[in-house]
Amino acid sequence: FERWLREERGLSIETIQDYCRAADRFFLWLEGKGTPLVDVGMTDIDDAVAAEHKRGAWSRRTRHDYAQRLRAFFLFAEMRGWCRAGLAAGIVAPRFMADETVPKGLPREDVVRLLASVGGDRPVDKRDRAILMLFIGYGLRTGEVGGLRLDDLDWENAMLRVRCPKPGRTHLWPLSQGVGHAILRYIREARPSGFGRSLFFTTLAPIRPLDRKALGKMVRARLASIGVVTGRRGAHALRHAAAQHLLDQGTPMKVIGDFLGHRDP
Repeated sequence: FERWLREERGLSIETIQDYCRAADRFFLWLEGKGTPLVDVGMTDIDDAVAAEHKRGAWSRRTRHDYAQRLRAFFLFAEMRGWCRAGLAAGIVAPRFMADETVPKGLPREDVVRLLASVGGDRPVDKRDRAILMLFIGYGLRTGEVGGLRLDDLDWENAMLRVRCPKPGRTHLWPLSQGVGHAILRYIREARPSGFGRSLFFTTLAPIRPLDRKALGKMVRARLASIGVVTGRRGAHALRHAAAQHLLDQGTPMKVIGDFLGHRDP
């Protein structure tokens, strides 16, 4: 399925991971029911999507995306005779309006408190401060921060190269003094050596590069440590906060969209 998404559909690595996670989630749900894939009917797929609605943890947009990704999987499975024919065409994703909700970021005072909470001298504090400054200062996505490598830092020209998996482009940003200092401090004093060219790693064994899931978990834990335990608390909330801060300073919407790498204003 992953190879098909890459070679036939031409999707980015990040998007492919999202599609595969959706398939994995559906497989776990099927396992709980004891239903083999070959016996899956339309009712089973509807029930799987409805179960996420009952859990109440997903927005209508998230459930819509889940159904869309399941449709892609069943299209692939039908071509290989793994399931009944016609299932993909029968999957109807929950409807939603693209602008029905306004994204909510963190209040600026919470962002300031968050940065203050990682001012310590522990290796994990030095790492997390550099990461949080990238989220807050540049509005980067978790996949963009997780994909950073040592070679993406041009110290001589004070530039930062960021690969954007979602639009599939690479951006060059001026490396601000504050962010550059935080990253340099982490590299010199806390970054594990001998594990590859990735920029950010776990601090405990097994040492490995931080992925999207680990970065999101770190942000939520850091927010919880300052008492922010409700509302949007993932790394994307910091992206929204960066956009809101620019808007509050009078930055035009088009400029903000370009800054965040959005194609659609």
